[in-house]
Amino acid sequence: MAQKKCGKIFAKSDMIMTKKQDQENKSKEESIENIDATIENSSETQPVDNDTEDSGIDQLQVEKEKYLRLYSEFENFRRRTTKERLEWMQTASKDVILNVLPVIDDMERALKSMETAGDISKSAIEGMELIYKKLYSIMEKTGLKPMNAQGQPFDPELHEAITQFPAPSPDMVGKVVDEVEKGYLLNDKVIRFAKVVVGN
Repeated sequence: MAQKKCGKIFAKSDMIMTKKQDQENKSKEESIENIDATIENSSETQPVDNDTEDSGIDQLQVEKEKYLRLYSEFENFRRRTTKERLEWMQTASKDVILNVLPVIDDMERALKSMETAGDISKSAIEGMELIYKKLYSIMEKTGLKPMNAQGQPFDPELHEAITQFPAPSPDMVGKVVDEVEKGYLLNDKVIRFAKVVVGN
């Protein structure tokens, strides 16, 4: 009886062992099948990865072009603002100079009339000339330059024609015969046009 019991136990243990081995074999086969399926899937998705890489490279190229455009736009903006700031600094005193120009004109006229008048002392004329020269030198330091219009060809960019007058000689036709009001440049930009008479 004990042998029968032992035989049954061994038979049961053999059955259990074969079931475990079958389960292990099945799990091994399933894992091998899973590995095969993964390999097949990875080989199928390999071209997709190449497309992804290509699209990634294309995206990188697009981003690089955007960056370069943005950088060049910023550089252009920086240059433009620097240039505008420099121009603004050069012409910042324009309004003040325009208000002082009539005073300079009056001083020039006064000096001319003082020279022709006989009853004014020489020291008064010298004092007026000294003041005029100081004021004029200060204006020149700011970049103010007078235009020389007399005898020059008429240029609408620099001159304002008040009237036309018969030219005294044939070579003065189309040229400035007389200057009524002097024109000025501030840092090589016209701030006041010369008012002139043109020969015809």
